[in-house]
Amino acid sequence: MSHPDVESLQLLVHVADQGSLSAAAAELGISQPAASKRMSRLERRLGLRLLDRTRRGSALTPDGALVTAWARRVLDDLAALTDGAAALRRARTAQLSVAASLTVAEYLLPAWIGELRRGHPELHVGLQVTNSARVCELARHGEIDIGFIESPGRPAGLRSRAVAGDRLVLVAPPGHRWTRRRRPVDPAEVAATPLISREAGSGTREAAAQALAAHGLRPVPPLLELGSSTAVRNAVVAGAGPALISELVVTADLAAGTLAEIPIAGLTLERSLCAVWRTGTTPTGPAAALLTQARRRLTKTPRSPSPAHTSQPAPAPTRDATRA
Repeated sequence: MSHPDVESLQLLVHVADQGSLSAAAAELGISQPAASKRMSRLERRLGLRLLDRTRRGSALTPDGALVTAWARRVLDDLAALTDGAAALRRARTAQLSVAASLTVAEYLLPAWIGELRRGHPELHVGLQVTNSARVCELARHGEIDIGFIESPGRPAGLRSRAVAGDRLVLVAPPGHRWTRRRRPVDPAEVAATPLISREAGSGTREAAAQALAAHGLRPVPPLLELGSSTAVRNAVVAGAGPALISELVVTADLAAGTLAEIPIAGLTLERSLCAVWRTGTTPTGPAAALLTQARRRLTKTPRSPSPAHTSQPAPAPTRDATRA
């Protein structure tokens, strides 16, 4: 015996609910002859008489009443299956796996994600906050949909695109010997001074080392090595020593006078913060929307460099930083 089709089971249930074959046909938007033919086919497939047809309508036979009850369960289970599959599709498309370096995660990404979720309230974002080297590793292995880093250069095996501009600033607590100078410090003095620094693999530390390397300089080992930009900032505020740190982290401190910016002569400290993803792929769905949101904010709110900065700012890229 072949299985009954869903349309025939729906017709049977509608006949039971409407009390006639013609009313059931009208409810389903089919003609009465088509409904009659479909019901006869269902009876032949099951080998049972399901309806008593009279001039006043159609009544379920005892077998028809049992089959109708089973048909309702089948249709309910089918609806649950369809709804469940739709929910799984929504959940799959609503998931967004992101990794970001600490500076981006603390000072930029919350606004980007908040704006994105205003248009997609069902979106669930899984965020890993780590250093730039680890973000790149996760992106290369396809463990995230998109990452955000502050490292200079072109990460191997990844495509990247600038999403924000940033500047490293040399900061010290008020009263530090550098705050009493009338002229900027030079890059050699910065390289020779133990600074409070992020850990190896962080984008801030790599950017500082690269800027000094452009002058043929290599920094001495750090005074303190800390795991977040906030920890570095707190150590400087506490008077532990100076640091090269993202301007995003200390903007309020510089405005309030909690920290002082120390000008450096001729050291280029502008950098781009970038989105990264695996070579050979293109961000789609929520990842593409997040990338668009980040770049939209870059376009709307360009950052002006501080007057204390003595080198010429590099313009933020507006195209792919890498072409894989």
